[in-house]
Amino acid sequence: MKIIITGSLGNVAKPLAQQLIKGGHEITVISSDESKRNDITALGADAAIGSITDLEFLITTFQGADAAFLMTPPNMGGINIIENTISAGKNYAEAIKKTGVKKIVMLSSIGVESPVDNGPIKSLYSIEKFYSTIENTSVTFLRAGYFYLNFFNDIPLIKNAGIIGANFPESASIPLVHPTDIAKAAAGELVKFSEGKNVKYIVGDVRPASDFAKVFGNAVGKPDLPWVEFTDQDTLSGMLNAGVPQEMAELYTEMGSGIRTGVVQKDFIEHGSVIEGDIKLEEFGKEFAERFNS
Repeated sequence: MKIIITGSLGNVAKPLAQQLIKGGHEITVISSDESKRNDITALGADAAIGSITDLEFLITTFQGADAAFLMTPPNMGGINIIENTISAGKNYAEAIKKTGVKKIVMLSSIGVESPVDNGPIKSLYSIEKFYSTIENTSVTFLRAGYFYLNFFNDIPLIKNAGIIGANFPESASIPLVHPTDIAKAAAGELVKFSEGKNVKYIVGDVRPASDFAKVFGNAVGKPDLPWVEFTDQDTLSGMLNAGVPQEMAELYTEMGSGIRTGVVQKDFIEHGSVIEGDIKLEEFGKEFAERFNS
């Protein structure tokens, strides 16, 4: 199969490309970064260098493809993030319609069934709607849990303050996933026959926030590491002081609030809370410790 992968050589896109190339498929990786060209071709893929905001570039790249893995960057532009992300998703949809790609897998998220109170996830709500209207194309909405890798952002807090926390309580139960599990699920969906519009959740573990403190604390030699629930204002201020841009900090504060109220977890729970990923929190704890000590 000829398959297009968006996401450059990111945490999901690179292992996905590697798996599909190993399976004998013809892969094109889209990246906006010219410096990634040699790395992409070294994998055995073709490099398409251009912007996903450029509809004509996408149409040219998607031409003749059998399938496409579509994802949008977590931060498009620093301001008007939701609007920019939705616009990119609309471009994907238009390019798919114009080129007749028969199968797409969209990297979506838990919490996507709500248009509000979920931070950056709200853009995916609109994008799923775009893809749902594409005729004669099979679509799998791959709704992922909270990325384990996001916890790397907590390392300075642990080192400097001896705590870990967020604006949700230690009792909050969070669906989690590792990018390698997402890549494995996406690869399977891209090459299998399917029709219509389908939802698949990819989650490797579901754990209370208190376990984050316990597992990461033990992994880095701080067995008494406490989980601290912050206010929304303290969460926002902390991110701003750490250099996170205002709009992104506000969106991530809102997502934490959505975890606290249950908005983000709601659709995963209502769809049966299926766990199909392999990587559990304790296994990621080893990866966390390596980053913490590096």
